[in-house]
Amino acid sequence: MCDICGCDSHEHVHEDGTRHRHPHHDHRVVELEERIVGKNDALAQRNRAWLAQHAILALNLMGAPGAGKTTLLERTIRERLAGRKIVVVEGDQATANDGERIRAAGAAAVQINTGAGCHLDAAMVARGLADLVPPAGAVVVIENVGNLVCPALFDLGERRRVVVFSATEGEDKPLKYPHMFRAAHLVLLNKIDLLPHLDFDVVRAGENARRVNPDVELLQVSARSGEGMRGWYDWLEREMRAIAGSR
Repeated sequence: MCDICGCDSHEHVHEDGTRHRHPHHDHRVVELEERIVGKNDALAQRNRAWLAQHAILALNLMGAPGAGKTTLLERTIRERLAGRKIVVVEGDQATANDGERIRAAGAAAVQINTGAGCHLDAAMVARGLADLVPPAGAVVVIENVGNLVCPALFDLGERRRVVVFSATEGEDKPLKYPHMFRAAHLVLLNKIDLLPHLDFDVVRAGENARRVNPDVELLQVSARSGEGMRGWYDWLEREMRAIAGSR
């Protein structure tokens, strides 16, 4: 029995006859996790307030490694946001490769490497914003670390969460990683140019996403060929107008 709350525990007997009793959960770990998330949420609210004060549209771009997040962002910068005020916070465990790609596409970017960390947090984003100093009315895109679990659990202060879901991943991904898709405002089904070569059911993928999140918007795009990108650009324009109208 757990000494803290009375929950069940189990006893482990070693070959030498020694016994150890293990509670089913470690209350110290739960308390630490709650403190970490609570601190992050407070910082996220501070980020959100600052972004709203300056009428800045902030997007949290998430997805698995290789889903095409950076390629989508490069094309978006060149075709839709060229000449606009856009800055990018790039998150990766290592290398400056993606930050360099974004700057080559025409946007200011800061690279944040998390080392062993699997996601960006609100403090990292705050430091990125301090480095970039986005002007009023800008668009801030936070390209999170490639991961379908951790990024969904941490608020960064963004206005919208966009998940890039590749047709090469399998249509069951929303069911396997429900927290990510439940957190999304928009899902971009990317790499549709490869559909003739894949055993991928687009209808089922959409159904699975809406089983997890009935309100999510789903668009089909190819960041490589440009197919379907107009729908994504229209969505961006609506969000930018909404931010401008809230000033």
